[in-house]
Amino acid sequence: MDDTAPILPPMPGQRLARGVGRLLRSMDHAVLLEFVPSRGLRVDVMSLGPKGEIWIVECKSSRADFTSDRKWQGYLDWCDRYFWAVDGEFPCELLPEETGLILADPYGAEISRMAPEARLAAARRSRLMRDFARCAALRLQGIADPDAVSAFS
Repeated sequence: MDDTAPILPPMPGQRLARGVGRLLRSMDHAVLLEFVPSRGLRVDVMSLGPKGEIWIVECKSSRADFTSDRKWQGYLDWCDRYFWAVDGEFPCELLPEETGLILADPYGAEISRMAPEARLAAARRSRLMRDFARCAALRLQGIADPDAVSAFS
């Protein structure tokens, strides 16, 4: 095995999320993967932009993955902009035109259609930013000191 080969996430959606994360980071967004904005919802990618804007990106690796997603409209209440991320083989005509579109692979991504903006209410934005910060800090601590997580669980 070549030790210089990049380690890629195992699942197709995770590979798309990696490329999306790279794009958003290049746009000065802070990115969290697999974030829970509210009970019963788990988004693939949530980002916090430099001006406090909150974006959600759902990664879809196939037609079946998209058609089985019954919760996506519930995510709209938790972001300023909502995007789908797909690869170049995905049938993009399936995706609602009133949402954003990102074409991605494991190494990068590009915005193909900017999502319309629907600004969050101040109270919800404040709560999301606080939850985002706590989640990011807890994940970072878990990496820096894995034993601390189990010691206080």
